[in-house]
Amino acid sequence: MKLKGLRWWIISLIFIATVINYVDRTAFALLWPQMGEDLGMDNSDYALMLNIFLITYAASKFLSGRLYDQIGTRLGFVVSIIVWSTAAAFHALARGVISLSIVRGLLGLGEAGLWPGAVKSNGEWFPVKQRALAQGIFNAGASIGNVVAPVIIVYLYAQFGWKSTYLILGALGLLWIIPWFIINKSKPKSHPWITEEERTLLLNDRIKNNNVEVEGAKSLSVGKILSFKQSWGVLLCRFFIEPIWWFFAGWMPIYLNSKFGLSIEEIGKTMWISYLMAAAGGILGGLFTEAIIKRISVDIGRKVSIALGSFLIIIGFVSIILFVDDSNYMTFIYLAGLALFGFQFAIGNIQTLSSDLFRGPSVGTLAGLAGTVAAFSPIIMNWFIGRITVGGSYTPAFIAITVSVVLAVVSILLLIRKVKLVVNTEN
Repeated sequence: MKLKGLRWWIISLIFIATVINYVDRTAFALLWPQMGEDLGMDNSDYALMLNIFLITYAASKFLSGRLYDQIGTRLGFVVSIIVWSTAAAFHALARGVISLSIVRGLLGLGEAGLWPGAVKSNGEWFPVKQRALAQGIFNAGASIGNVVAPVIIVYLYAQFGWKSTYLILGALGLLWIIPWFIINKSKPKSHPWITEEERTLLLNDRIKNNNVEVEGAKSLSVGKILSFKQSWGVLLCRFFIEPIWWFFAGWMPIYLNSKFGLSIEEIGKTMWISYLMAAAGGILGGLFTEAIIKRISVDIGRKVSIALGSFLIIIGFVSIILFVDDSNYMTFIYLAGLALFGFQFAIGNIQTLSSDLFRGPSVGTLAGLAGTVAAFSPIIMNWFIGRITVGGSYTPAFIAITVSVVLAVVSILLLIRKVKLVVNTEN
C-alpha cells in the first residue's frame, strides 16, 4: 500500500497531538477557580504551580531533544504523550500543594517533548522550503488547542466536574498513540507506504542542501554546538520572544477577569478569537516564507518572516498600551490576536532554524536546548508580573515584552549573518 502525501499525514498527527497538549495545559487555568477552592489554595499557589510546570518544562526541552536524538521521533513522541497524559489524569488525585506540584511537574516533563520532536520530525519529513509551513501547521495546533479548550473543558466540567474532566483528557492523549504507531512506521527512506515520488523529493532535497543523513551519526556535544555563534542567535531569540506566548497562555484569563470583570464563561466566549488569529498567523507565516524561499533564498525567507511577525507583535502591544481601557475588552481581544498572529507568523521560522543550521542528530539537541532557554524567560515574566500588577496595571509588562521582541530580532540579524548549514557538523 502507498499513501500519497505521507508527510502531510505525519504533520497532521503531530498537529492533533499539539491540540491535545494545549487542551490539557489550558485546563488548569480554566478549572482553577473551582479546583483551587476545593483544594484550599489561592492565587499565590496558582503562580507557584505555573512556575513548577515551567521549570520541569524547561529542563525537559533539552532532555527531550537528546532523547529524540537517541531513540528517534516515532518512539520519542510516544514517551512524551504517555508521560503528559498520565500526569493530566493524575490531577484528579491531587489533594494539596505537594501532590499537585508533583503532577504539574510531570505534565511539564511530558509536554515539553512535543517541540523538539516536531522540529526534528519536520527536518526528516519536509524539504527545506516547506519546513516553515509544516512548523506553522504544528504551531497552529497550539492556537487551535486554545480555541477549542474552553468549549471542551467547560462542557466536560459542567457534565462531570473537574476531576473527571482530567481523567477524560488523559485518556484522549493515550488514544492518539494508536494511529501514530500505525502511520509513522519508519523514516522516509525506508517507510513502506511512501510513494517513490515523495521519497525522491525528500532525498533529493537533502542532497541539494548538503543534508544527507549519515547512518549511525551521533549528535555533536552541547559544547560544540554552542561554539557556533549561529546557535546563540537561535537561543537568544527564543529567550527574548517566548514570554509573549506565555503571557497570553498563563495570564490572559486572569487579566480579562481582573481588568474587565469577565466571568469564566465570558472569557471562554471571547478568548478563542485571539487564538484563532494566532492559528492563521502560523499557517500564513509558513506559506509566506515558502513563497520567498522559492523566489529568493532560505536566508531572506526566514529573516523577513521573523522581522514582519515581530513588527506585528510590537504594533499589537503598543496599541494595547495606547487604546485599551476598562470598557473596551473586545479591542484588547483583537489586539491580543494581532500580537499572537505576529508571534506565530515568526516563531515557526525561528524554530525551524535548528534544522537549517545543523543536520541529523544535532537538530534535536539544539531545538531542545533552545526550548529550555525559552522556558526561563516566562519564569522571569511570571515573577515580574506578580510583582508589578499588585496595583492592577499591566502596562510595565507590556513595555518590557515589546522591548524584548526588538532584542529577539537583533539577536537573529547579528549572530546569524546567513541562514545556511553550519560546516563541519558531523562527528
